[in-house]
Amino acid sequence: MLTGGSSAILNELLLDLARYLDSFEWSTALHESYYMYPWIETTHVLTLMVFLGMLCIIDLRMLSLAFKDTPASVIAERLDKPMMIGFAVMVITGFILYFAIPVRTTQSIWFRIKVVLLIAAGINALLFRNRMRESVHTWDTAARAPKRIRVGAMLSLGFWAGVVVTGRTIAYDWYDCHKELPNFMYWAAGCVDELAALQ
Repeated sequence: MLTGGSSAILNELLLDLARYLDSFEWSTALHESYYMYPWIETTHVLTLMVFLGMLCIIDLRMLSLAFKDTPASVIAERLDKPMMIGFAVMVITGFILYFAIPVRTTQSIWFRIKVVLLIAAGINALLFRNRMRESVHTWDTAARAPKRIRVGAMLSLGFWAGVVVTGRTIAYDWYDCHKELPNFMYWAAGCVDELAALQ
């Protein structure tokens, strides 16, 4: 767990990085672009839909809520490639969107929650895939997957639902640093300058 001092240092480092990225002309040009920014954002959303669509089908199969008669390995094998392509494009466009608005995004509580959920979803996906590969031969054709696989599928759906919701709410300024907020929210959102002004 981060202490107050170490979290303050981390917030300052993240803000310094964001300001450095914001100093590039490409960052401003991309954010102010009439066409490019919407195209990248649209691509990000569409590839997110492709990725999540494939992932949901796999998770629903593991939860015995869909395609019970189809072997789990067949569904995973057929959907894995388009799912990973969608994921790769989604991540690339996500980084570009961050580069376009780095300072505000870094100081968004929604973005920070999204990053935590993404890390959690990634760890869960790694464990989920490993467990699935280890035990697929024992339950591949069974309608009901083992409990640990079902738990991983439920966590996957929950984490990614959170990623979608927090990603959408980044656009709103409910808890932006320029607003009057409780000290905890200034800290959680990384509002370095606002916290310094309170001291």
